[in-house]
Amino acid sequence: MINLILALITGLILIGCGATAKEIRAKSLSERTDVFREVKEEGAPPNGFVDVVIKASIKTHLEGYYLLEPDTRHGKPEYPFVLNIDGQAVTWEVAGQVEDSPKYDEKGRKNPEGGKGMRYNLIKKLQIKPGLHKIFFALPGENKSAEITITLNERELSVLEFKPIYYRYDGRPTFEKGVSRFEVFLNERLIQ
Repeated sequence: MINLILALITGLILIGCGATAKEIRAKSLSERTDVFREVKEEGAPPNGFVDVVIKASIKTHLEGYYLLEPDTRHGKPEYPFVLNIDGQAVTWEVAGQVEDSPKYDEKGRKNPEGGKGMRYNLIKKLQIKPGLHKIFFALPGENKSAEITITLNERELSVLEFKPIYYRYDGRPTFEKGVSRFEVFLNERLIQ
């Protein structure tokens, strides 16, 4: 009986993970191509467009950290970040760098990103029309996503940042356990 209950619980967990993975796969495909464009040059956007900077940074454990870990993207040279705005999608493969951060901050508190791992930093500048936009952001390697609706104002640079909240171990968040969810900030103000 206990084995049956454990099998049912495991199945429900896997179904939940599968639904997220399925949604991420679907949202990584473009239905449109006219919503935004990535820009690398500096300067003001053309009339009728605004600049939006997309930022995200995560840290994962190094490849091989867990002895029996299934094949994951953790610690690999590149890590995928998915963005979908109003049906236009892009997947960026972001190069990682090994990072060894202090385990405690200057006040003696545990640093959630402390220790040796792989850091992936995403910073992309987009041009888009001002107004209301539905934005989907995901980390396929974590099966985690966030979906928000924001209003972008004309003649105003906006910075949209997705900050990871890591799973807890011994009551404290740690990057070694993976991403639990995101906090989303627009121009440094928490919106989700």
